[in-house]
This record gives sequence, C-alpha cells and structure tokens, in this order.
Amino acid sequence: QVQLVESGGGLVQPGGSLRLSCAASRSIFSISSMGWYRQAPGKQRELVASMTSVGDTNYADSVNGRFTISRDVGMNTVYLQMNSLRPEDTAVYYCRAVFASTYYWGQGTQVTVSS
Repeated sequence: QVQLVESGGGLVQPGGSLRLSCAASRSIFSISSMGWYRQAPGKQRELVASMTSVGDTNYADSVNGRFTISRDVGMNTVYLQMNSLRPEDTAVYYCRAVFASTYYWGQGTQVTVSS
C-alpha cells in the first residue's frame, strides 16, 4: 500500500505561484507513476501532470509551460510548482500514485486563485 499526504494549497492572486507537495509512504522508485489531478466544482477530475518512476513527465495542455512536476527521491516526495496561476486553476488538487496496478489517492488540497 501507499499513503499519500499533500500540502501546500491556499489562496493566491492571479499571476501568483504555489508549490504543492505529496509525500509518499514508500520509495517513489517503487511507484510506477505519481501525478497530480484536480477537480473544480461541478467538473470531472482531470490530470494536471504526472511523472513515471524513470522520470518521464506528462502535462495537461492547459498547464504546460506554467506548472512543473518534480521529485525528491530522498524525501519520497513529488512536487507541483504552479506559476502564472489563473482563476480557472481553482480546484481541489489530488496526488495519485500507481503501485502494483492499484491507484492510491491523497486527501486533496484546495487551491484558490482569486483577487
């Protein structure tokens, strides 16, 4: 199993930045893929960015060039650096891990972009 603990959400003005963290309970080298998803009110959960165990990354078109997924292997932590935030980025952001063909989710962290 994998436990995921997210942190770093909050309220930010348009154009601002936030960094989300997702700490895993096991080595992220053992996890096939880790990613960030988000869900806005009334919308489906969508992929924001993901990273495989070998470091390959994937981004949603809407965040490409603004968001960056990275990791600290020693800390078993994956980050999402979010720059140039827009009101439409407002959502609950979830960390997801794929381990042994099973999906594990964090509890979610709220990101609100508003002036």
